[in-house]
Amino acid sequence: MRNTPGRSLFVRLHDTANGRAGKWTDAQSGEHGDLLDVIRESLGLVDFRDVADEARAFLSLPHPDPVPPSQDRPARERASASSSEAARRLWAMSGPIIGTSVDAYLRRRDITLLHGTEALRFHPRCFYRPDEDGLTETWPAMIAAVTDLDGTLTGVHRTWLAADGRGKAPVDHPRRALGGLLGHAVRFGVASDVLAAGEGIETVLSLRQVLPDLPLAACLSSAHLAALIFPPLLRRLYVLRDDDPAGDQALATLHARAGDAGIELIGLSPRLGDFNDDLRALGRGALRAILHPQLAPADVARFLEAADT
Repeated sequence: MRNTPGRSLFVRLHDTANGRAGKWTDAQSGEHGDLLDVIRESLGLVDFRDVADEARAFLSLPHPDPVPPSQDRPARERASASSSEAARRLWAMSGPIIGTSVDAYLRRRDITLLHGTEALRFHPRCFYRPDEDGLTETWPAMIAAVTDLDGTLTGVHRTWLAADGRGKAPVDHPRRALGGLLGHAVRFGVASDVLAAGEGIETVLSLRQVLPDLPLAACLSSAHLAALIFPPLLRRLYVLRDDDPAGDQALATLHARAGDAGIELIGLSPRLGDFNDDLRALGRGALRAILHPQLAPADVARFLEAADT
């Protein structure tokens, strides 16, 4: 698809049990899609409307008649639907993380227990533009699924990485979200009565290294953490504190919301800058010791001590 040598790309000419006619697959990279995906990948487009416009131009098709204003949706609603569709397509184009630069990136942060991380995928050439007028670059990326309480994908979060996974890509903004985030999260495990929520993916995955059965939610920012939609059966919410004014405000907002909902809220504080700093600098044993006195006694037995058996 990118004029690289080889014969790994094939197109289905007829419907089969493995896919519809017109679909293509790159057997070497695992990428797959249709003509619209080829256009998106080739031109570095993100907005589905831009992809559709390019396809119409290629086929010499007229633009569709504009929708009368009385039937038109608000601009914000249209933009949200477009970004959510782009998020779903990017998620579908991404694959497993094991053995990729995402795997290497997480392991360099001492995040090595990766079971239950199906919310993370790898894209080998994710497009990055510093702004609307900037040149398009391609970098490997960690793609995280943002889902609602029913598990429906509402958006994705992209972390662009260096090719070898030794860190983030050398770009101005290596983290960006796409689609609907408000109230939703990147989820690890299914929450029932207990949930731990924080901002960053790496932060919550650091807890998973010592509390592998504790359901976790990465909300990606302090504002989205404050707006997290509570699971219906939730009775205790742990909040991973970020030591900054925005983090303090998010904790205060959640505390008020949790109190109104009859949910116990407990803040968890790292010893260093964040829990990944604790994990990397102090080790898993120290991280367990930091968390032990902060957990409810029932959860020490349920999540911390059970992890040692």
